[in-house]
Amino acid sequence: MASIPPGTRQRCSVCGVEIQGMVGGSDLVHFSHGTPGTRAKLWARVCQYLRDDEKQRQCLNQDPGLRGTVERSDYFAEAPEIDLGADPGSGTALG
Repeated sequence: MASIPPGTRQRCSVCGVEIQGMVGGSDLVHFSHGTPGTRAKLWARVCQYLRDDEKQRQCLNQDPGLRGTVERSDYFAEAPEIDLGADPGSGTALG
């Protein structure tokens, strides 16, 4: 997939995000929720899971040269542990 010209946006037909071309090549990804991110973050959270060849061809973020290096912080964080063994109102275990 070719790069997106600076100042323009393209919507991915697979996942629906918009990628805005930026001067210098560090495109900005506009997710449906939250702050804009990078192509690397989009890859870590969405694009890497495409298994269908047709969807991979349609995806705007399959070129490793355009997405850059994926950092650990680009992936979703682990959910915090939730203690389901105690009744918060009584201080006793459920069951």
